[in-house]
Amino acid sequence: MRKPRPTVLTREFLQSGDYLRSFVDTPRQKWWSREQISDSLEKTLAERPDPDAPVWVFAYGSLIWNPLIHVAEQQLATLRGWRRSFCMRLLAGRGTPEHPGRMLALARAPSTAHPTTGIAFRIREEELRDELMLVWMREMIGGTYEPLWQEVRLADGRLVQTIVFVMEPCTPAYEHDTSVSTVAPLIATASGHLGHNIDYLLELDQALTAHHIHDTYIQELVAAVRAYGADI
Repeated sequence: MRKPRPTVLTREFLQSGDYLRSFVDTPRQKWWSREQISDSLEKTLAERPDPDAPVWVFAYGSLIWNPLIHVAEQQLATLRGWRRSFCMRLLAGRGTPEHPGRMLALARAPSTAHPTTGIAFRIREEELRDELMLVWMREMIGGTYEPLWQEVRLADGRLVQTIVFVMEPCTPAYEHDTSVSTVAPLIATASGHLGHNIDYLLELDQALTAHHIHDTYIQELVAAVRAYGADI
């Protein structure tokens, strides 16, 4: 079974601005400037539910295995009302305009759905803006996610407000068909300047397994990609 290739995304790659610049020449895609990204961060912090409460970030994808930020605490956490979904059309990074891939996001889930389990990271107040800016630069480069404050339950039972990056159907890059049969062939074959789409899925699956997080959708996707014939 093929193992995922090492990720190229590093803290230094983000801090230097090279990550943002690596997307500049992608056709048919508008990217946010550093100023737009910073404005989005400030807007989110201005909406902070409790200025005296610690700030947490909810990780459900690559932030789990490659957070790149300094954290004071981390715990397993559950989020209701949202589910993992490869609903973002991917034209750069791990896909191209000619051969789009799919990127993970959180899509709205029925009230009866099981909660989504991820990792919550608490960031020190004195490092808040510097660390969150790194998160914003990797997540908000295309302006396709929507950062929201959502309540999660930590493994120790506490309820805390976290920053969660979700995707709404009104976003241009949103793909409504997220069925395993549609998404698996795209992930199995797409690639871009940051690597193969399939490597993201494999790393996600390994990270969830390492943290004993069960997600049926992800497991079914991995099985479907394997059945499709990808080298995994």
